[in-house]
Amino acid sequence: MSRKKQHHEEHVDEAWLLPYSDMLTLLLALFIVMFAMGQTDKAKMQAMAKEFNIIFAGGSGMMEKDGNSMIPMEDAGESDSISTNDSQIEEDKMTEIKKKLEQEIKQEGYADKIKVDLNGEGLDIAIQDVVLFNSGEADVLKEVSPVLLKISKMLNGLDNQIRVAGYTDNVPISNGKFRSNWDLSAMRAINVMNFMVSSGGIKQDNVSIQAYGEYKPKTSNSTEEGKAQNRRVEIYVVRNFPVDKSNQ
Repeated sequence: MSRKKQHHEEHVDEAWLLPYSDMLTLLLALFIVMFAMGQTDKAKMQAMAKEFNIIFAGGSGMMEKDGNSMIPMEDAGESDSISTNDSQIEEDKMTEIKKKLEQEIKQEGYADKIKVDLNGEGLDIAIQDVVLFNSGEADVLKEVSPVLLKISKMLNGLDNQIRVAGYTDNVPISNGKFRSNWDLSAMRAINVMNFMVSSGGIKQDNVSIQAYGEYKPKTSNSTEEGKAQNRRVEIYVVRNFPVDKSNQ
């Protein structure tokens, strides 16, 4: 008689398949229930989805990456909505201030010397130097203080950064007070800023100065009219929520 060979088969432990299969079944059932509920009661579906998010994420809710930080998905939509609302509120405020400024400037007779522009970065108030200073000087003229005061009062309720920038034309300064056009533009910006803070109520921590001298002209210095436009101080209210106005 021939011996029959005994074959010993090794069985792989497949016990892990049962909980895995159960989990898949549970998830499938969950999605079906949520879909059905979403067709009849979206509010309840959202509430249940939130609860399951918390359960599966260990109590912190499902997370979505935002730059280098993590934020709950249910909060992401709210954050976008808040940003949109805040941006619109800021836009409305700046539009209203621009309108009031233009009315005041026109009434004071400075419409050809002070220009107001609202763009995607903020509100820009460009004031030619003849409105604020004597030629080659940096002290703010007392007779124009009321205009600058009105501008300051309109801006002091905003929680925005305000930059005061000084500019000159390309004619070298020829007096002993200032070494260069940079010095002149810096001192003019400083004096306007000090007036806006001390008399206009602008918050000190919201304001800064810049000085460009002759190096950022608004237009060509080839004509006297161009030089007059380049000799200016710009009060720039920076948006907290920049917008793209290129397509508007």
